[in-house]
Amino acid sequence: MRSMFRPLSFYVGLRYTGARARNSFISVITLISALGLMLGVAVLITVLSVMNGFDRELQTRILGMVTHLSVHGREPVDDWHQLAQRLDHHNEIKAISPFVQLEGMLTHRGEVAGALINGIEPESERKVSIVGDYMEQGELESLAPGEFGMVVGYGLARRLGLSMGDKVTLVLPEATISPAGVMPRFKRFTVTGIFRVRAEVDSLYAYVNVDDAAKLARQAGTVQGLRLRLDDLFSAPSVGWKLQRELGPGYYTSDWTRTHGNLFQAIKMEKTMMTLLLSFIVAVAAFNIISSQVMLVTEKRGNIAVLRTLGASPGTIMRIFMVQGTLIGVAGTLLGTLLGVLLATNISNLAEWIETTFNTRLFDAYFVNYLPSELQWSDVITIVSIALFISFAATLYPSWRASRVQPAEALRYE
Repeated sequence: MRSMFRPLSFYVGLRYTGARARNSFISVITLISALGLMLGVAVLITVLSVMNGFDRELQTRILGMVTHLSVHGREPVDDWHQLAQRLDHHNEIKAISPFVQLEGMLTHRGEVAGALINGIEPESERKVSIVGDYMEQGELESLAPGEFGMVVGYGLARRLGLSMGDKVTLVLPEATISPAGVMPRFKRFTVTGIFRVRAEVDSLYAYVNVDDAAKLARQAGTVQGLRLRLDDLFSAPSVGWKLQRELGPGYYTSDWTRTHGNLFQAIKMEKTMMTLLLSFIVAVAAFNIISSQVMLVTEKRGNIAVLRTLGASPGTIMRIFMVQGTLIGVAGTLLGTLLGVLLATNISNLAEWIETTFNTRLFDAYFVNYLPSELQWSDVITIVSIALFISFAATLYPSWRASRVQPAEALRYE
């Protein structure tokens, strides 16, 4: 008898799921609950994929320009190749490049803009930065030593009205004493390239050869330190501490978390809050499952009474309605997962189609000028697990009520 009732719970629950209710309102509520669950799961997957895409773009574009980890000498470094060899045995370090950094003002035809001047070696800079991949005009390799060429960001070029071959004057905050009095230091450069990363660095950064920058800093033949690209950028603080202990008091380290760490913490917090808020859509769908289940139990009181008189236990009745409610949840979750994965993998193309069809630009004002998306299956598994758990939990109360129906009481009114 017990072995017979175990499959009975599933088959009767399946029959109730597919059967048309006498009260059409129950069928409508059941359909709405499944659709609500489907939409909730689909929206969650899509939104989290888009946020993953923005996170990836920020890491690529902003942290691609910002140093993962830098080693600074407390005194100018005479032989940076020797220092690089001391660091080369660390497996976490993928590339090393020397730098000299200056702050100054760029002027051109009466226009003035503040800039951060990065003295670099073009060949090694390509290994630690993405600037060489985002050149709109010219090449990074045009920064030959002694020629005083300069690669400027697109924002700086627009603000100063610069184009290829123009002369731009760098004004350094250091004073020079001359017969005319105390004068700031000037140096004319030739614009040999323009880069565009579509981030704030476009309006702030300019690049010159490391030898030229060292001469301007009156430290010819030296560098200020080394820029390092790491295999895992999130390991920068721990690697920095390790290098600090290894190199001794003559050097100190600085990593990206000190300047841009808050930005990525904010993105993680926003993703968490978005997940919680959108989970309420799934919760609303779960309440619909409870409502449809309660109404179904009321409608099936006579059937429950008959099953009880035939020997079905309260546990069997409870399992019948748990199966019926869970099947609704599984159907809504699976359809939502399919729709969400489809949207997440094609939303960039969909946004592009909308822009083309309606002749508009949705993201032109932002440094990421398209809608990025990165589907992570760990997010999908988490969302599906949450939806299935909520759906299952929503069946417990109505199923418990069904198991409490008394056969004599129910059949009296049939």
